[in-house]
Amino acid sequence: MFNVITALLIVMFTGLSLYGRVSILLLACVSVGMAVFLTYFNSHSHNEELSIDIMAQTSRLRDFHPVLKFWTLIALLFICVASKSVYTGIFLSIMMMTLSKFAGGLKLHNYIGVLIVPIRFLLIGGLALLLETSPEPMGIVNCNIFGIWLCVTPISQIKTALVISRAFGAVSCLCLLSTSTPMPDIIAVLRKAHCPEFIIDLMYLIYRYIFILTSLHHEMHNAAKSRLGFKDYRTSLRSTAMIYASLLGRSFQFAGKNFDAMESRCYDTGISFLQRDHQISPIQVFVCAVIMIVSAGLHFLPL
Repeated sequence: MFNVITALLIVMFTGLSLYGRVSILLLACVSVGMAVFLTYFNSHSHNEELSIDIMAQTSRLRDFHPVLKFWTLIALLFICVASKSVYTGIFLSIMMMTLSKFAGGLKLHNYIGVLIVPIRFLLIGGLALLLETSPEPMGIVNCNIFGIWLCVTPISQIKTALVISRAFGAVSCLCLLSTSTPMPDIIAVLRKAHCPEFIIDLMYLIYRYIFILTSLHHEMHNAAKSRLGFKDYRTSLRSTAMIYASLLGRSFQFAGKNFDAMESRCYDTGISFLQRDHQISPIQVFVCAVIMIVSAGLHFLPL
C-alpha cells in the first residue's frame, strides 16, 4: 500500500515540477521511471530500519577516519542548505549514493530503504509548495476545487525545486553518516567536540530504544495479525489501540529495568565504549576536499 502511495506521489510531484519545461513524452518517462525505480528497490528491503547498525558495522567506509568524515558531512550539509542552486543538492545526493554503493559496499535497496521515509515527507511537502491558491487561474496548471483555483506557476516550480534539492542533499549526507559510522565512533567525535555527557547519554539511549521498541511493536503486530486482529476496520482500530497501550507500558518497564541495571554498575554519567585507532590518509583528505570544493562551486551555477 505504501509503495503505491509513494509511486503516486512521485508521479504527481515530478509531473507538476517539470510540466511546461520538458516534452510530455519525456515528462511521462521520467515520472514513471522514478516511481518504478524507488518502489522496486524499496519493495526489496525488509525491515531495514532495524539494520542501520549492521550497515554501519559492515560498511567499508567504517575505517574512514570518523572525525574527518563526521565534520566533512556536517559541512556539506550546511553548504547544501545554504546553496542557491539546485545542482548542489543533486550533486550531493548522487555522490552520497555513489559512495554508499561503491565505496561503502552498501546494497542499493538498503540505501533506498533508509531514504524512503524522508522521501515520502519531501514529496508531500513539495506538493504543498508547488500548489498555490488563487481566486482565478494564473499558472501553467490550474485546477478548480469548490471555487478555489489550485495553480502551479513557474515561480513555484523553481522555489520547490530549490527547497527539495536542498532537503534531499542534506538528508543524503546524514544517511551516509548513519550507514557508515557506528554509534561508538559518533559518540567519540562528540566527546572530542566537548559535547555535554548527559546529552551523549540521552542520545545513545534514545537511539537504542527506538530499535528495541520498534522490534517489540513488530512482534505485537504479527501476534495480533495471526489472531485475525486486523480482519476488519473496527477490529483493526481495537487491535492498534491495544498494541500501543501495551507498548507504552512496556516502554516504562524497560526504562525502569535499564536504569536499575545502570545504577547497579555504578553509573555516574558517561557511557564508555572501546575505541579503535583511526589514521587519516592523504586520499581521505583529498576526497573530502574535492567534494567540498565542487559542492561550494556549484553554488554559483544558475538555476
